[in-house]
Amino acid sequence: MSQVIDVQLKDILLSNSSFGPNEIEIIADRICNDYSQYPQLREITQELEEQTERTPATSVRLGICQYLLGRYNDAIQTLGSADGGALAYFYQGRSHFFLKSNDEAIKCYESAKTAGYNNELCMVAIAETKRQARDLDGAMLLLDDLFGPIEQTAEYLYQRGATIAARCDNPDEVCKLYERAVELNDSHAGALFGLALENDRRGNDDKALELYQRAVAVFPCNVGALLNLGLLYEDHDQYERAVRCYDRILETHPTHEHARLYRADAMASMDEQYDHDREKQKQQIAGVMSIPIAQFELSVRSRNCLQKMGILTLGDLTKVSELELLNSKNFGETSLVEIREVMANKGLMVGQFSHEKGDADEPVDVSHLSEDEQALLDRPMSDLNLSVRARKCMTRLGLTTIGELIRKSADDLLECKNFGVTSLTEVREKLTQQSLKLRGE
Repeated sequence: MSQVIDVQLKDILLSNSSFGPNEIEIIADRICNDYSQYPQLREITQELEEQTERTPATSVRLGICQYLLGRYNDAIQTLGSADGGALAYFYQGRSHFFLKSNDEAIKCYESAKTAGYNNELCMVAIAETKRQARDLDGAMLLLDDLFGPIEQTAEYLYQRGATIAARCDNPDEVCKLYERAVELNDSHAGALFGLALENDRRGNDDKALELYQRAVAVFPCNVGALLNLGLLYEDHDQYERAVRCYDRILETHPTHEHARLYRADAMASMDEQYDHDREKQKQQIAGVMSIPIAQFELSVRSRNCLQKMGILTLGDLTKVSELELLNSKNFGETSLVEIREVMANKGLMVGQFSHEKGDADEPVDVSHLSEDEQALLDRPMSDLNLSVRARKCMTRLGLTTIGELIRKSADDLLECKNFGVTSLTEVREKLTQQSLKLRGE
């Protein structure tokens, strides 16, 4: 099915067949229904750009492709050297509109109208441009002068609703106009975005979320809908989805400042959420693992054997194998069954972490430290007042005390995600203030 669509896109854009508003709508529908066709559009655009000699009609196709990809400056330049027809003028106007070159946009729409483009659609587009230029009375005057079938189109109803909304005249009428527009065209991006925005402002999060999702499914997509949907996802702690919204904006508008900033914030929140969830899980596990064996009613033989082996907590039991227990003097199968039952009641198993023992950190020589300095090693990591990034890395490494930190080498720390030279320098400086160093330094 996908390859059929690919061929159809190429047939529309690379053939000598007719090309007009209907074909542009077909292209948009193809990508809307299957967004994997978006890269195909980029490939076709590149193929058209690489043609050394283009006919005026081919330049129109290329300019429309550039417009659909959000490359408005390129579209204006290409369409300006096209056939001088109504379609080229209209989409030059659309490109100028999105670049907020309002006067140029209106000139192009006027030229499109003169060249034979649909007169009423040009007038609606000019009204939209006047609204963007904050000439709200001028925009409404143009819309009021339009009569007939155009008044029952989704585009007209949306533009009228958006103009009333900009004038802050009648919120209820705005919603009715947007709703009517969506009834006529359930994939009208502007009307869906406008209706979502109205629900968003009223605190109807669920309805707003649904409408934003429908709005961003349309191609070309409304950037404002993507931004607001991303923010709404963030409000619901769905940071991965938020990042995908901002990425879609940056795909076509790589310098979009708000999208860049929002993406960075969402990524940071995603890291914090991950760290928080993992830390919470670690704390829960640590709480169980730290339960003293003395709390359980074990036989005297089992208790004495465990004490002789230095096993004092449930956590200690997860790090020793059953074979090691059985090899201990006086520890038999009966004691093992008893221990297994205790561990199972807490969701643990004897020896489940025995494979993670690994080599112990190299001991650190603290003989040169005073008693006060040696006592410092047992103090919590928070006493170093590290930056957020460095503190997160300490958490990832499972380091809770200063003594645990100085058992690590610089290379050990640098292996941690997001821990770079800047963080390493910071840690060294904090340790130096306490007359301490990392292992091997």
